[in-house]
Amino acid sequence: MKLLDQLVEERDGISQAQTGLVTRAAEEERDLTDTEDQSLQEMATRATELDTRIAELRAVQVSNLEAAKLRAEVQATDDTETRAVGGVVVKDEPMQYREGGEHDFFVDLYHAQIRNEPAAWNRLHRHQQETATETRDSSTSSFAGLVPPTYAISMALEKARASRPFADACNRQPLPETGMDVVITRLTTGASTAAQSAENAAIAESSPDDTTQTIGIKSYAANVDVSAQALARGVGISNLLVEDMVASYAQALDADLIDGSGSSGKHTGALRVSGIQSESYTAGTATGAGLYEKILKGINLVQTAIFKPATLITMHPRRWAWFVGKGLDGDGRPLVLPSQNQPINAMGIGNMDVPQGVVGQIAGVGVLLDPNIPTDLGSGSDEDAILITNMSNTVLWEDSGAAPNVVSFDQTNAGSLTVKFVSWGYSAFALKDPAGMVKIVGTGLNDTL
Repeated sequence: MKLLDQLVEERDGISQAQTGLVTRAAEEERDLTDTEDQSLQEMATRATELDTRIAELRAVQVSNLEAAKLRAEVQATDDTETRAVGGVVVKDEPMQYREGGEHDFFVDLYHAQIRNEPAAWNRLHRHQQETATETRDSSTSSFAGLVPPTYAISMALEKARASRPFADACNRQPLPETGMDVVITRLTTGASTAAQSAENAAIAESSPDDTTQTIGIKSYAANVDVSAQALARGVGISNLLVEDMVASYAQALDADLIDGSGSSGKHTGALRVSGIQSESYTAGTATGAGLYEKILKGINLVQTAIFKPATLITMHPRRWAWFVGKGLDGDGRPLVLPSQNQPINAMGIGNMDVPQGVVGQIAGVGVLLDPNIPTDLGSGSDEDAILITNMSNTVLWEDSGAAPNVVSFDQTNAGSLTVKFVSWGYSAFALKDPAGMVKIVGTGLNDTL
């Protein structure tokens, strides 16, 4: 289960960050500062939430394995259990479209819509019923937009390709059921508190005020043309098609959440949101100590802007590799060390075994690697960037999670035996308080291993 793996990774990152905070205080023979204590408490709260959710998903996973085992045992004896419910006989049968099954989802789509074969239509109708009752909260009302089988989506999400680490780390919320905008409110003038000058004297008075921000819902979509011959006579074409469409959607969305232009239907990415803070690292020869200082400053800028701790540092994998390989002290010793070595006085802790996702921590703050961070910034088009924020400040509304909402199938050019597949999803993105996001940019971020 990909979601379970992601939650376990996040939980491990929190454990490392907590250990880093406590270890640093112990090494300096002092108690935790108020900020560190608050950060520890927030991480503990999040860890508790993750533990609960992980336990729930693990229970589902174990239950599914037990159910699959039981189903295999029942099928092996060829003793299908039936029962009458209101005159209808209910049987324990496998899903219509499953990995290794007799029929293929997309091949049936072709035979149903192009050749109008009743048997293919019947299988698709059964799949819609299964989807509505077993895998989705709601289903499509016609065959113009059919949901692909769960096994195909699961395989697609495991595709080795730049995914959506930043998007998955956002404060994710469901989209409203209707409308093309999301409106959020921000308090601009709050209560004013002051000491009462004397008994019965007037107390401080204020008039709270707010402002609203309207965020447009964006559509990200793809269409693929494939020959009817490849679909009808090919092997594994449908799985390959879904894999690429889902992976492409994830990468495109994540890239625009980071650096989208805000025009031509794109999200305005975090790097381009008006009002975020910027810290420049300009250096002819970049050093680990020099960039470490800028990261510390960025963490502090987040703290002083929104009075919450920075919870995540997002960087390109090449920047982390540079930290590990070239981040050295004056004696040539690495400043970022593997966690297995139980390092002392390390600037950062982490490994090189994670291509994307949470990899370790710097100054007690988790580090997220995202290959979708641009590497063509700056005047020389060779710089990357680093983002620092409290991720509760970064909100992503979606209606379908990590996969496109719908995959539909239509005949587009019968004269050429061409079939078109379309996938799309809707999302909205905003920073609740732009000042709570800090970007580090500059010539010091063009050096690589």
